[in-house]
Parts: sequence; structure tokens; C-alpha cells
Amino acid sequence: MQASSLAGVLALALALATGAARAGCPWQDRGKDAIAAFKASGFAVGAPDAVESSALATVDCLAHPDPAIRDGVAYEALSAWMRGGKLDVDALRRLRARLYAMLDGPEGDGFARPFAALVLAEVARTDRITPWMAADERSAMTKRAADYVVSVRDYRGFDASEGWRHGVAHGADWLMQLTLNPALARADADLVLASVAAQAVPVIPHAYVFGEQERLAAPVFHLMRRGLYTPAEWQAWFAGLPPRLGGASLAYRDPAWLARRHDLAGLLASLYVQVDQAPAPQVQALKPVLAEAMRQVP
Repeated sequence: MQASSLAGVLALALALATGAARAGCPWQDRGKDAIAAFKASGFAVGAPDAVESSALATVDCLAHPDPAIRDGVAYEALSAWMRGGKLDVDALRRLRARLYAMLDGPEGDGFARPFAALVLAEVARTDRITPWMAADERSAMTKRAADYVVSVRDYRGFDASEGWRHGVAHGADWLMQLTLNPALARADADLVLASVAAQAVPVIPHAYVFGEQERLAAPVFHLMRRGLYTPAEWQAWFAGLPPRLGGASLAYRDPAWLARRHDLAGLLASLYVQVDQAPAPQVQALKPVLAEAMRQVP
């Protein structure tokens, strides 16, 4: 890296470390060269104790309208710092609190909440890799994730100029990280399944075209692998999905019904592929249950 680029990165690191309380994204006035240098440095911020301040300051960038900043810097940096073990438990709790606040805040341009959910998936992953949450914290996070997924009404995905929003998919990623955690309680798994059902056949008719069905299928598949539910319980969960399409009189005569059917069929097809390829006997035992669920879709 050139000396001038390195100097710019270090200067920004100092600003991040000392200006976490400053409102607004610290990258919004930086140019493309500074962004490229920061990424090339592996998101280095100098002293190890500066990472927490940098992470908290960077959270504001998750709502930025420029995808190069929102996705390319904020999400990637926060993910890299967590996956690299750069944040201790106290820092992770403070980061989680900031992200919860963003999740509860104003919707704005529609970026803040989906990207807060996506970064919270990374927070959940840290607890899966090296457990640090108490059981009540993990349950509270699961409820947060489930409530967020159910609440999504902005179904915008990718825009060529604005980039991604992808609320349903990002929420599903958060649920997936939680279901991958062997410490997830059965009651929390129930919340996950209820929230997936809510968006598998959404109340507001919308035909998914940005891979949402595959992302929603992932936490369901991982719960199948866990063996928390009997085949009869899975049969009951699947049986509850087709009635969400609407009355039989609407079948193939109503655009909203057709959009919902598209979503449900896509979810079940994606899940069937995953189940079909899974070697685990407890998953293979559920294949007839899933096949029957597919046959029950009108």
C-alpha cells in the first residue's frame, strides 16, 4: 500500500476511534480511494483497543444510501472484525445494543433495519462459535429476530443504483445463525418456525424474486437437522402453510393468491433439495413428510 493511502487509513482510524459518539456515518465524506485503501488494509484500525470505537461508529453507515459505503465498508468491516475475533464480549454487547436501537428506529430509506439484522446475524454467529450469551440473552435475541422477520413489509430486494435492502433474507440469515447454535432452546426454535411461516406466505401479497425462499428455508432445514421435532410435529407445521394462501375460491383466480403460492412452492422446493442431499438419517426420515407437504399445495 502506498504511504499516502496508509496515512489516510490511519487518519480515519483515529477519527473512528475518537468520534464514535459523533452523529452520522464517518465514511460519508471519504472518497473512493480511501474506501479502497481501507478494504485493502483488511479494515485495519491501528491499536487493538480502537476496534470497538470503530465498530460502534461504523454502525451509522449501515443506513447510508451508497451501497459502496453501506455494504462494501460498514457490513464488510463489522463482519471482518467479528469473524477475526477483534471484539471482546463487552464490545459485542455494546454493538448488539446499538444494532437493536437501529432495528427499533425509523425506517428511513429502508436500509437501516435490514442491515442491522444482517450484522446481528454476525453477532449471533460469534455466540455460536464461542458461546458468550446467557440463555436469557439468546432467547431475547431469538425473539428480536423472529419479531423482525414477521414485521417486514418492505419487500424491495436489489436495485441497480441503490443496492440491496433484502429485509426478509437478512432476517432469515439472522434466524439461520441462531438455529445453527446447539444451545438454542426448543421454545426459541418455536419462535423461529412461526416467523418463517409468516413470511413463507406473506400477509401482503408479494412474489419473491431475490432468493428469499432459499434464505427462509435455511433455518427450517437446520432445525430439521437438530432433531428437536418429531415427524408428526413437522407434518403439523407444514400443514399450517397452505391455508395461509387464502380460500379455495381464489385458487388460480387471484393475483395475490398466485403470488403467495409462488412463495410457498419456492420455499418447499428449496427445502426439499436440501433434505434430499442431507446424509443425516433424522433428516432423510422427514423426506416423505416434506414430499406430502409439497403435494398439499394447490
